[in-house]
Parts: sequence; structure tokens; C-alpha cells
Amino acid sequence: MRETIFNTVASLGGGTIALIVFGVVLFALILWAIGAYNGLVRLRNIYKNSFAQIDVQLKRRHDLIPNLVETAKSFMKHERETLEAVIQARNAASSAREGLSPDDAGGMQGMMAAEAGLGSMLGKFFALAEAYPDLKSNQNMMQVSEELTTTENKISFSRQAYNDAVTNYNTKRETVPTNIIAGLCSFKEAVLFEITNEEEREVVKVSFD
Repeated sequence: MRETIFNTVASLGGGTIALIVFGVVLFALILWAIGAYNGLVRLRNIYKNSFAQIDVQLKRRHDLIPNLVETAKSFMKHERETLEAVIQARNAASSAREGLSPDDAGGMQGMMAAEAGLGSMLGKFFALAEAYPDLKSNQNMMQVSEELTTTENKISFSRQAYNDAVTNYNTKRETVPTNIIAGLCSFKEAVLFEITNEEEREVVKVSFD
């Protein structure tokens, strides 16, 4: 059997053997490229799905704020400027979020800045609300505040899951030799959802105990 194989190989010309080796190597490279491409697609889908979860929670946050402000209006009549600023910050954050892709670096920076601004205004709002006992004890205000607290916590957890997924994707994208496929197939770098404002590192306190 070995002799037969040896004779068969020996009967082949050098050019034929080289062609066979080239074909085997090319086939292996194609299989690797397909695997690398599919791996990047899988990781990209994971972080995009994670971002979609953040988007759901951010929309919920934005939807709750008008109810919050509307409830506070009748109690905080002398804080009109602050209430208007909260709504403006909410509208800016909502606009920055719409249609945003996590691989849009400029859009992500704009969204993060808008969310930081909104968080800052909410912090000021609740600090002022402490001076209005009737508002703090209002049933609707307590309910909206509780829903907002739950939403803020969900945003925090979703952000961590998203950042983990982005880190995994970016690491794979930058690793040799997968970076070759990433470059050829235009796999863009994903952007972390970072908190630039130290005040925003803590979930907005909205409890009225």
C-alpha cells in the first residue's frame, strides 16, 4: 500500500505536486477566512443586540420624564426654568438617540453627551423637589419616580453588558490575523458607552423616602 502511494506520488511531476499543495493551502485559507468573517459577524450582532436593549431603556426613560415634569408643575410653580430645562435636555437626548448605530463614533459621542446633560438636569430637579413635601408625597409622583429608578438601574446593567460585548468585538477585530478580514470587509470599530461626567457614575437618585 505504501509502495503504491509512493509510486503514485513519484509519477506526478513537480509542477503537479506544487499545484496540489497550493490548492490545499488555498482551501485552508478560505475556510479560515470564512470562520473569521462569521466570528466577527456573530460578535457584531451580539453588541448591536446589547445596544438595542439600552435603546429600549433609554426610550422608556425619555417617555417617563414628561409625566414627571407634568406632575411637578402644579407644585413647583417657582421652578419653571428648571422644569423647562429638564424637558429641553430630555428632547435633546431623545433626538440624539433616534436612529443611532453603535459604530457611529460621532453619533455615540453626541448621545452620551446628551444623556449626561439629561442626568445632570434630573439630579438638579430631584434636589429641588426635596423642598416640596406635598410633591414628595404625591401618589403619581411616587409612582413615576419608582418607575424611573427601575429604568435607571436597567440602563446601568444594559450598559455594562453592551460594553462587555463591544470589548470582545473590538479585541477580535484588532487581533492578528483577523484584523485583515475586518479591514477588507469594513468591520467598523464599535464605541463604548462611557460615562464622562463623574456625577453620572451613580444612578440618578429619585426616591422620596
